[in-house]
Amino acid sequence: MTDHTPEARAERRALLETLQPRLEGVGRRTLLRQGLSLGALTMLSGCNLADGDAVDRVLLAMSRFNDRVQAALFSRTRLAPTYAASRITRPFPFNAFYPIDNAPDLDEDDWKLEVSGLVSDRTPWTVQRLRALPQRSQITRLICVEGWSAIGQWSGVPFSRFLHEVGADTTARYVGFKCADRYYSSIDMQSALHPQTIMALDFENKPLPTGFGYPMRLRIPTKLGFKNPKFIAAVFVTNTYPGGYWEDQGYNWFSGS
Repeated sequence: MTDHTPEARAERRALLETLQPRLEGVGRRTLLRQGLSLGALTMLSGCNLADGDAVDRVLLAMSRFNDRVQAALFSRTRLAPTYAASRITRPFPFNAFYPIDNAPDLDEDDWKLEVSGLVSDRTPWTVQRLRALPQRSQITRLICVEGWSAIGQWSGVPFSRFLHEVGADTTARYVGFKCADRYYSSIDMQSALHPQTIMALDFENKPLPTGFGYPMRLRIPTKLGFKNPKFIAAVFVTNTYPGGYWEDQGYNWFSGS
C-alpha cells in the first residue's frame, strides 16, 4: 500500500489516534517527538524511522509528508537572510559525527572531485579549476539540528554554475555527495540550483580550515547544517533516491525552507 492512498491515510489517522498518548510520553527518542505535529518534522534526530514499530511507521509516513510539503513551499527566489561582517560568530564551531582530531587531512595537490551520473562531462575537477570559475561570497547562518546556530562568511563557486559546466541534467531529481570522512548526503535539484547554494572553498576569505571541510564543502543556507556536507570527494546527479548518513537514520530528508 502506498502512503498516499485513502486506505493508507485512514490507517495513519487511526494509528495516530491510538498512539497519541504514547507518542507524547516517548521523551527523548528523538528531538522531534518532544513536540510531535504534522508540521513539526524538520528537526528529526537519532531514531531509525523504518524499524517496523507502529510509532515509527506513523512518523515515517509523516516525515515523507513533511518532505513533500517543504518541497512544495520551496522557492529558488526566496533567499536565506544575510548578515553584516560584524555578526560573524567567532570562534565558529566545529561539528561532525567525530572529534575534530579525526577530521580528514587532505592534500589540495592530490584532491580531485569525481563527477558522475546524469552529466555530459565526467572529467575530475581540481581546486585550481574550481577557483577559475566565478566566485560568490555570502555571510549566512548555519543552523544545526542540535539546536545551535552560527554565522559565517563563505566563498566559492555557485553550484548552479558548476552543474552547468559539467552538463548536468537539471531535470533530474537529486544531487548526491560522497565525502572523504565517510559522510554522504543528497539534496533535491531545485535546492542545488538555488542562487545561495555554493561549493565553498574559503572561510572568511581564506582557504577552508581543515575542520570546516577543506578543500571544498557544500554551503546551502536554505537547509539545516547536516545537509551541508564537508570534505566532498564526489558529486553525482541521479533520479534514484541517494539517502544520506543521517537521513538513513531517521532525519527528515528535505530539511529546508
